[in-house]
Amino acid sequence: MSAPRFTALDDWLTWQETLHPSAIDLGLERVARVADRLQCRTPAPLVISIAGTNGKGSSLALLEAILSRAGYRVGCYTSPHLLRYNERLRLCGENVSDQALCDAFARIDAARGEDSLTYFEFGTLAALDIMSGAALDVALLEVGLGGRLDAVNIVDADAALITSIGIDHTEWLGQDRAAIAREKAGILRAACPAVCGDADPPQTLRTEAQRIGTRLRVLGEDFRLHEVARGWHWQGEGMQYQDLPRPALPGAHQLANAAAVLMLLETLAPRLPVTREAIDAGLKWVRLAGRVQRLPGRVEQVLDVSHNAQAALALADTLGKLPLAGKTHAVLGMMRDKDCAAFAGALAAQVSHWYPVGLAGERASPVGVLADTLAGIAGTEHVTACTSLADAQALLGKTTRAGDRILVCGSFYTVAGWLALPPEFG
Repeated sequence: MSAPRFTALDDWLTWQETLHPSAIDLGLERVARVADRLQCRTPAPLVISIAGTNGKGSSLALLEAILSRAGYRVGCYTSPHLLRYNERLRLCGENVSDQALCDAFARIDAARGEDSLTYFEFGTLAALDIMSGAALDVALLEVGLGGRLDAVNIVDADAALITSIGIDHTEWLGQDRAAIAREKAGILRAACPAVCGDADPPQTLRTEAQRIGTRLRVLGEDFRLHEVARGWHWQGEGMQYQDLPRPALPGAHQLANAAAVLMLLETLAPRLPVTREAIDAGLKWVRLAGRVQRLPGRVEQVLDVSHNAQAALALADTLGKLPLAGKTHAVLGMMRDKDCAAFAGALAAQVSHWYPVGLAGERASPVGVLADTLAGIAGTEHVTACTSLADAQALLGKTTRAGDRILVCGSFYTVAGWLALPPEFG
């Protein structure tokens, strides 16, 4: 093979951002051709694909925690990342190295021929290529967008988990839950286990499962959870667990994610058995940055990557149950394709003052647009526009008091940008 195009990870990533005419180009033909040349469409003996509007990352983290505690070698592919691109691929709990990614990118570049690939397609192929050589027991693949036409769907997964179904990415997936559910059903495979953690899935999801020839197990019908003072109970088809520990991930909605994970593990038990001890340990150990992530200090900071109305409702419920002596100051940055009014409206009862911020990139919503939308919800006296996250941090450093809370939300980019700032509220 000829010398690689680049030797540094940042150089590879910068080039990938400009290689394809559009940042998002849903379809499987190009990426599948390259994957076949690399022979990486079976990244592990057992593969689980995870799709959904919200809860994908949490469900993958729960699966990883439980399976790792059960002694399996687990590979995880997720997106997007917060601080480092390497976060997108974990092997046995460790982020992949720069060198491993660069080597994989070089192999992909050599194999792609005349096929142009998007940034996401390059990353997906790199994850599959690296996983294929890692002697894994199981690969967990988070779908990036939708399901049917997402690059991850070139893999015929042995099992599928579909989390909640809400309104998001309507430009690509459709305007209502029925259309969006049909796209997410694209990860299902005939006769392979399928679980849905949404207690009220659109009929289109059930119809597609029947058409494909797979049985869909649904929360509240085929498996159930029950909260109790000391934890929660779970009832599946042939198994049940009493007094489970609550997931270490904050929020009541995480119980639904955990319940769906346990149902999926029950369906896979003949191939991937786990003990009650591994389940308990995984639920207690699981961690995931950017999901109601609390940073203690004189002023507590809560970081959450939620960016649609469904996620905002779950966040509002969680915030309402957290102790608070003072006010909540919300720093909000969003992408222009998101419904700011619906998102902020769902959170409005928990927020005392809004600080819309400008984010870098063409996809970011202008700060003036965010400010106008928020003013319509909360009133202009409760909105202070900031040109950047750094400006918002500096202002909050002067105006917040001990016992207040700073909420940073609206996008992965908002949380990532905040985490990259020097600490201010320790």
